[in-house]
Formats: sequence, structure tokens, C-alpha cells
Amino acid sequence: MSVTNTSSPEGIKPYTISADGISASFIAHGARLTHLHVKDKAGEEKDVVVGYDDVSEFYNDTKNSRTYYGCIVGPYANRIGGGKLTIDGKEYQVDRNEHDGANTLHGGKDGWDARNWDVTDHSNSSITFSMLDPAGTSGFPGATQNHVTYAVLSSPPRFVATSTSISLTAKTPIMPTTHIYWNIGGFASPTVLEDTLHLPHANRFVVGDSILVPTGEIKTLSPGDALNFTAPKKIKEGALTAKFCGEGCVGIDNAFILDQPILPASEWSQGPVQLVWTSADTGIQMKVRTNQPSLQVYAAAAQDGTIPLKKAHSQGKSTGFLEKNGCVVIEPQGWIDGISQTSWGQAGEQIKGPGDAPYVNWAEYSFGTV
Repeated sequence: MSVTNTSSPEGIKPYTISADGISASFIAHGARLTHLHVKDKAGEEKDVVVGYDDVSEFYNDTKNSRTYYGCIVGPYANRIGGGKLTIDGKEYQVDRNEHDGANTLHGGKDGWDARNWDVTDHSNSSITFSMLDPAGTSGFPGATQNHVTYAVLSSPPRFVATSTSISLTAKTPIMPTTHIYWNIGGFASPTVLEDTLHLPHANRFVVGDSILVPTGEIKTLSPGDALNFTAPKKIKEGALTAKFCGEGCVGIDNAFILDQPILPASEWSQGPVQLVWTSADTGIQMKVRTNQPSLQVYAAAAQDGTIPLKKAHSQGKSTGFLEKNGCVVIEPQGWIDGISQTSWGQAGEQIKGPGDAPYVNWAEYSFGTV
């Protein structure tokens, strides 16, 4: 079944929410964050997410580059090896849209990033997008009802993304996430290599094969490993030497496992900080909390300077294009391809049927300066 939306004015109508010290803008195409403004150490507003000035370009992007800028990816984020999954002994083949059909990425060609969601609630400080995903879309067996709520709060400025999904008709994989490209330096420099990154609880990561499909191996990081950010260090100390991001790749594109306790929803906002990123240029510091057990961190290892930046990001030392290591994508999610790697014991959290608890992905991004 194909349900990809064609371009329409409603899909790119802008919506803005704001609170003291923070504002965010969205479009319905992909339930997508297009701008997020916070203040730097000099008190100047900076847009800290990658995107396009002309929002109609997001339609072109979906058809061509498929960067997944700022959108919700689903129904199942990241990769499914061979596009195959088995539920209760029955095998399903879902759409394979990457590496000449070797695997499924972010839900296939008709993934949630390509849909025009409905705006079902909008206030000064929050917005909710909703979408019914029919059974059989891209081969996924169950229909799902999905909502994503974005909110901004003050003291300190915070951006919160909460997606909630339920299965309506049959057991089906559900593991969506946000796919936001961040540059908290506002591209004052062409790369983020001099910025500092800290993943205090990320002692392990999922090993991928030559095309980043999980092999089933979970690697424990040792002191001095390029991907070990359990103590703060500059991004370049990992991005320039790490070689676990696919064949011929040097950089960061990895699913880090967060060794943290499972907390009730009432305690998520008081839970441990899982990522701290500090800009060398603006002094902006972003802290991330999430209820998810993993973070995919992608430091733009595959970007090649061919996609133009927003005008606000084309000043100073910026080249005006998104360069390699020019940003960081942070994807809070479950263990990737956990539906296939049964030895991990994650499939029960990622395959949902009618009457099961919803899949809720919650993440909070808190901003300050140092």
C-alpha cells in the first residue's frame, strides 16, 4: 500500500510555539521541526536546527535527498536487516529503501516523514500532530494511531518531544523517533569538531555491519576508545578516528545503549541527563533526557557540502553548505533492529498489538550557556 502525500499548501503551513527564551516552528509535512531559537552567551538568538528557509524545499527533500530533517521517522526508526520481520511465527517483508534493497530505513519510502500530519491541538507553547497509518503500508502489518506533541517551557528554556503510538488491528513494529539535525553553534564554524560532547551513561553501543545493520554484537567501550564519551571530550576526538560507522566510514553514526533505570512517566523530567553538548562558538549547552534506552548519534559523517544551509547559518566562517561533521543528529529510540535480534530481549517493547500499552517516546532538550 502506498500512501505518500503529494505536496500541498497545508503540509507546509508554518506553526510557531514559544516560551520565555525559546521558540520553535513546525510544518505538518513529517510533523517536522523547522526552526528552534535559543539565546547564546551574548544574549543573541540563534537558530540551532538545520533545515531550509523556503519550507517548500522540504517536499523536494523528501522526494530527492531524503535527509529526514527535523521530522518524525516511523513506524520503525533506523534499520531493519533485509526488511524482514517475524511476528508469532509469520514472516513479513517490508519495504526495502536503502542500499539497493538490502535493508529498510526509517519505515521505508512511505515512512512517516513523508506524510502530511493533521494538527489536532495548538496553543502558544505546544502543538500536537496526529496521523492514522493504515495496515499494510510499506508492508507493516498493523494499523496504528499516532500523535506527537511538541512543547516549549522556560526556566530553563526546554524543548520537549513526546510521540505516542498504539496498534489498532494487529501486532506490528512500533519504534518512532525524532530526527533533528542540531548545530548549537549556529554554524559560526563549518563543523562541530571543536564542540564538547558528553554521554555519561553510554558505556556500550550496537555494532553494525558494512551498511550499519546490527550484527547482534553489543560492544563495551574501554577508556580511550574513540566512541567513549563517558567523560567530556571534543567531538573531533571521536569523529576523526572512530571506524564503526559502516564500510569505509570514519566518524560517528552509532546507537549508544543508555544504562539507566526504567522510570515512571512522572519522573522522566528528573531522570539522569544522557547527553551534554557544549558549543565552542556560542557557549550554548544542550542537555538531553529521554525515556528511551538508546541514542543514535550521527555527527554528519556522510554529509558532503552539497546541501545549502539557511541564510542565518551562512555567515562568518560558514561555507553556506552542510559539511561533513557540520551538525549532530540525536535520535532517542529503542535498541535498533531489536525486533530481529531476539537474543537482546527487546522485541516485546517494540512489537505492539491491539490492547497493548502505547509506545511512548519522550525526550527533553534543555538549553543554557556556559
